[in-house]
Amino acid sequence: MIRKQIKRTYRISKYIFYKETLIDFKENFWTFLGAFFGIGVIAFIQGVYFTESDNLFLIGSFGASSVLIYGVIQSPLAQPRNLVGGHLVSALTGVTIAQILPDIVWLTAPFAVSLSVIAMQHTKTLHPPGGATALIAVTGSAKIKALGYLYVVFPVLTGVIILLLVALIVNNMTSNRKYPTDGRFSRNFKWITDPIRQQSQKIKEKRINLTTRNNKEKGSH
Repeated sequence: MIRKQIKRTYRISKYIFYKETLIDFKENFWTFLGAFFGIGVIAFIQGVYFTESDNLFLIGSFGASSVLIYGVIQSPLAQPRNLVGGHLVSALTGVTIAQILPDIVWLTAPFAVSLSVIAMQHTKTLHPPGGATALIAVTGSAKIKALGYLYVVFPVLTGVIILLLVALIVNNMTSNRKYPTDGRFSRNFKWITDPIRQQSQKIKEKRINLTTRNNKEKGSH
């Protein structure tokens, strides 16, 4: 009995290890494409409208969000509600802490992060990069701190909308991926996702028809 249990546990562990280390190059391609264009658009705006020393638009938490919304799109933490809500709630929390507490980093930093996590939990918008957004509000450059509550709108909301739009396009360009995964949110974004999926399906059907036709022509010869 114990031996059977050990063998079963070993088989399960072996299967999990295989699945976790399996490389899906198609999935890697779409992940790369989404992250490249999502961050690329934000970086382009940063480069055109701001100097390198004024890093106001390209904040670090956007990079962390890209991991989720382009690389782990099935995760509940990567869904639009969590992406947008998590960043906004955290930004509001961080700016509020910066406004009401003295500028003492060992005081503002832990308060901003811990309260932003609680706020995300209460609003059901938990998104790990949101903690970084709150932290940047209290530890960022003088220019970021000078933005005050404008920080919530720019760069946070503006950047998050760019990341979301790219995710809605890229993550629905193939039949193997679907974003958002939650049906309730999918209905809200049908005006974007449906045309993309339909076009993707047409391209796929044309490719299949072309392959079939080529095979028939080769067979006839």
